[in-house]
Amino acid sequence: MSTFKAVAVGAGYFSHFQYEAWQRIPEVTVTAFCNRDTDRAKQIMEKYGIESHYTDYREMLEKEKPDFVDIITPPPTHLKMCKIAADLGIHIICQKPLAPTFGEAKKIVDCSSQAGIRFMVHENWRFQPWYREIRKLLDEGVVGDKIHSVYFRSRMGDGWGQNAYLDRQPYFRDYPRLLVYENGVHFIDTYRYLCGEIKEVYAVLKKLNPVIAGEDYATVIFNFESGATGIWDANRYNECNYEKPRYTFGELLLDANGGSIRLYLDGRITIQSLGEKERMHEYHHEDRAFSGDCCYTTQRHFIDRMLDGKPFETDGREYLKTLKVQEAVYESASKNEIISIGQ
Repeated sequence: MSTFKAVAVGAGYFSHFQYEAWQRIPEVTVTAFCNRDTDRAKQIMEKYGIESHYTDYREMLEKEKPDFVDIITPPPTHLKMCKIAADLGIHIICQKPLAPTFGEAKKIVDCSSQAGIRFMVHENWRFQPWYREIRKLLDEGVVGDKIHSVYFRSRMGDGWGQNAYLDRQPYFRDYPRLLVYENGVHFIDTYRYLCGEIKEVYAVLKKLNPVIAGEDYATVIFNFESGATGIWDANRYNECNYEKPRYTFGELLLDANGGSIRLYLDGRITIQSLGEKERMHEYHHEDRAFSGDCCYTTQRHFIDRMLDGKPFETDGREYLKTLKVQEAVYESASKNEIISIGQ
């Protein structure tokens, strides 16, 4: 018997990963979902065994009276949906990007807090198996106790040509902010998870494909409060040399005072202690669902914290720290200067 009655809003490309993950969490039963497209609705109902479909999310929330709602819709819809759910006393897990602006994101967090409901951002990057394992290795001091630098290189290759993004996520073409807003925010949050708080940033952003509105290239330098330095080197135009670029989305190198940790495109992790050869580190990861099954792990975390009452890793207040860094990245690129992160 399930512990939580859930409903969801959204039936787009990414929603399928989340519906599938809920099916594998025994404490949850998704009883209904909302979407205006009846053809998509039929697919969701048949594929994931959801009994009820609504075209009005307020009606769904009022009639179903769920314990929580999973909001899997575009960012401009989140503030209104979250406010309605919060006013009804319904807990929320909400997809990122959280909102089009930092101001709207803060309103979402504030209304959830004022209503006394639990709120978590579905920020799944830090829940990818390789990052959980790297965090574990850092906690164990496998490469020392002081991180020198972290570097991630990403070449997605899905954003070149006249038809860029049309097959999977066509709305990307119209985002005035694209790469950092939609993808880079994942790495900001993951860098915070691995290396601690960020105190300042310097960013160079460009648009390589003229058919899109926002940036698709970024080189960002992060200075951490610990003294470590981070670099995020990414573009969605050029291609990587691995058949599944959306598995790890790129390659990571973390250097510390006792050696280095490397993440490869196929999910392999290696450790190279100072004075020694690089060696393979065995851990469990599998090419299931999205990027190492991180939606399941994220949603499992949400339910575990709902059960034990402990804080979510990506609760509203915590995630605003990530969004402050995101805003600083855009400010840095526009001003061509180093930007300090305000408290």
